[in-house]
Amino acid sequence: MESLFNSTSGSAFATLAEKMYKEGGYVGGAIFKEDYSVTQFISSDKVDLEKIRNSKYAQSDSSGFYIAVRTLLNEGNKVLVCGIPCQMAALRSFLKKDYDNLVIVDLICLGINSPKILKKYLESLETKHNSKIVYYKAKNKELGWRQLTTKVVFANGDVEYDKKDTNPFTHGFISTHAFSRPSCYECKFKGNPRISDITIGDLWGAENIVSDEFDHDLGTSVIMINSEKGMKYYKSVKSAFRETEISYDVVLRGNPALVSSLSKPRLDRELFYNDLDKLSFEMFAKKYIQVPAERSLTFKCKVKNIAKFGYNIAKASGFNPCTWWKNIYYNFFCRSVKANILKGQCIVIHKYCILSISRKANVILEGFLNFGHKRIRGSKLESRLLVESGAMLLSKGGSIAYGADIEVFKNSKLELGKDIALNMQVTIICGEHITLSDNVCFGRNVTVRDNNGGHFMSRRIYKDRRPVSIGQHSWICEQAIVMPGAKIGVGVVVGARSMVSGKLANFTLATGAPAEVVDENIFWKA
Repeated sequence: MESLFNSTSGSAFATLAEKMYKEGGYVGGAIFKEDYSVTQFISSDKVDLEKIRNSKYAQSDSSGFYIAVRTLLNEGNKVLVCGIPCQMAALRSFLKKDYDNLVIVDLICLGINSPKILKKYLESLETKHNSKIVYYKAKNKELGWRQLTTKVVFANGDVEYDKKDTNPFTHGFISTHAFSRPSCYECKFKGNPRISDITIGDLWGAENIVSDEFDHDLGTSVIMINSEKGMKYYKSVKSAFRETEISYDVVLRGNPALVSSLSKPRLDRELFYNDLDKLSFEMFAKKYIQVPAERSLTFKCKVKNIAKFGYNIAKASGFNPCTWWKNIYYNFFCRSVKANILKGQCIVIHKYCILSISRKANVILEGFLNFGHKRIRGSKLESRLLVESGAMLLSKGGSIAYGADIEVFKNSKLELGKDIALNMQVTIICGEHITLSDNVCFGRNVTVRDNNGGHFMSRRIYKDRRPVSIGQHSWICEQAIVMPGAKIGVGVVVGARSMVSGKLANFTLATGAPAEVVDENIFWKA
């Protein structure tokens, strides 16, 4: 599971490479240098696997690489090399003969991006966060493989998860095709026969092709055997895979890049790259890319949002007229609630929910919030939401399960990030300021509070109210308690029945009362 989690697809390359390392051979592929330019690299040290695996999405520098491979082969070393088809074809052409001790693996390639665009994108992120990048990974799986999330960690501790619908680099590569080399529009290495012994890539649409045991939204690889040598090598490592055989036509449906070149973009390429040099990356992206999250709403999207709202309130309300009225009132008539059905900014209220929102409160909906939903149909477990005078509740959308007790007291502020998932019987008591960032998950019976209910103690450092913040993509497990003053970093896991009152660093696992860090550099997926 660790290898699967750390790979950008289904861990096919890592498994093939580990076999070569065990045999004392060399493995070659693309790596990032310190400045995040991409170069070809070869090594017999398994430690280097972490650098070689994972998608780079930029043209790599092959200077000296083919010579190094030839030297190793002529010395009798076993070598496995992986790269895009044109690079592997160049290697074969350079070697001028087939070597029994060489296994060539190529990738299913859409196209290869300009290193200049990747550099400008990364520089824009460093400017945005006023800090150097210390970690960059495309197709990070913590929010799910199919989200195509880019994860970036900065020296100052900031972390950014950029999904495909908000990432101009990822979306520009997929949609504009102008990031790629002109030769990619007439690629000579599509179709069959392949120039490699083995072809690997993503099995797009895996959730509709293979059973759940193969796909957990963590990536599923497709492996194509192209030669007798490739078959022999695959059989030698086959036991390390969980595999099932599918037809080439099924693979092709999700991977048209196997046989088809990129379509040529309808833009002035010279002007495109001149603007890349002259404009900031933000201005460049606005002019040429337009990520879905920043596009103006189309008529189709508005209709889709209306249909989604209607379907969900019908499902939530059933034949209960009181619940129907609550959904209509709080989304259309309550002056304290700022909703916009056309934009998908609304609240769906399920049966047995009680809402008490002051006329002088401010509830801002910037996403689709599902409140009080029930897994057990017919359950009468009550969900409660209180927002008092002068208080603010900001929600960017997500799900709050039944049994919730959320109270936002006078002049306080509760911020709920995008795609939060709060399990049943959550308690949030907000008297000052509580922030739950995007993709935060709660187990059952979690309590978060930023105040002690007006009770005081004779201690020098004691304060009745202190802000609480929970960083993006953190997981607070069952019956955990988050106390006033807690500051939980990004990607943190807090163990069941733990109590947090202080600061927890990014990507840590903490447990106990009070919670203490028991592991670091952890990554998880819901």
